[in-house]
Amino acid sequence: MRILVVGNMGYVGSVVVCELAERYPSAILHGYDNAYFAHCLTGAQVLPERYLDQQFFGDIRSISAEMLQGYTAVVQLAAISNDPMGSRFSAVTTEINQHATVAIAQAAARAGVRNFVFASSCSVYGIASEAPRSECDALAPITVYAKSKIGTEEALAAIEGDMVITSLRFATACGMSDRLRLDLVLNDFVACALSQRHITVLSDGSPWRPLIDVTDMARAIDWALQRKAENGGRILSINTGSNECNYRVRDLATAVAAAIPGTRVSINAGTPVDSRSYRVDFDLFARLAPAHQPKVALSQSVDGLINGLKRLGFSDSQFRTSPLVRLHVLQSHVEEGRLSESLRWQTT
Repeated sequence: MRILVVGNMGYVGSVVVCELAERYPSAILHGYDNAYFAHCLTGAQVLPERYLDQQFFGDIRSISAEMLQGYTAVVQLAAISNDPMGSRFSAVTTEINQHATVAIAQAAARAGVRNFVFASSCSVYGIASEAPRSECDALAPITVYAKSKIGTEEALAAIEGDMVITSLRFATACGMSDRLRLDLVLNDFVACALSQRHITVLSDGSPWRPLIDVTDMARAIDWALQRKAENGGRILSINTGSNECNYRVRDLATAVAAAIPGTRVSINAGTPVDSRSYRVDFDLFARLAPAHQPKVALSQSVDGLINGLKRLGFSDSQFRTSPLVRLHVLQSHVEEGRLSESLRWQTT
């Protein structure tokens, strides 16, 4: 088996590479990345890319069908990966997250790739304050990032041929990684508690968020890259997480505070309710992927983050302007002339 992980040098990709290398020791495992965040290592003793047979560098907007020849599976993780970045780089978000992903999938189909895995998002449900949303429910993406995900899913569904395509609508990522991000709700709360002993919830705390540890994301990707068409259909968009891991934001803050003694939690009860609230129904994933269900409990994710950040000697109360926040990394690249506004590397 030959596997290509596109976007392998990010928060999720660094964990996916290690998971797949352990799961398939005899497979040929390659990575492809433009290295925006390659330097954002957080305590790794060896580079995650050490587990690859080969690392390729390049812009995903330049991948051709010829480059994809011979692969059994392609995992597409590369993206402008959250709402703040999507707002700052809106046109590029659509270009990379949607247009480039679709072009890669089309090229993969022409190259004879058997399985294509796309990292989508439960954020496509947007405002969903009632019952948990299943794959049959209406979508309501409210950000450029979420719209790019559903736009990609719709275009992938039109690709003809035999390639099995799985769009994993991931719950909100959390947990420790060799390239940690702190611009995620649980990770942010742990960083606040460690550096300030104070968590400020910038809403009344009532919005719902489903969570999934990055390790469980990697296990779901393992399932998708070997999925057969008879298990869910040739084209499948599927909520990826577990029903037990739908949480209110205030409950996440409370759980973190309980794990780090002396932490205060402030709830801004007088602020408008955050419209980005959704619970998600993960029954289909439980039925189709029983051997790849999430295993990491909320307390384990919190403990993993605490231990990982302590190993780094983390104490930065201004971490939201550090390389641990991806928007700051991209902004720094642009301001210092390394990247253009279209997020292409500048030559000197």
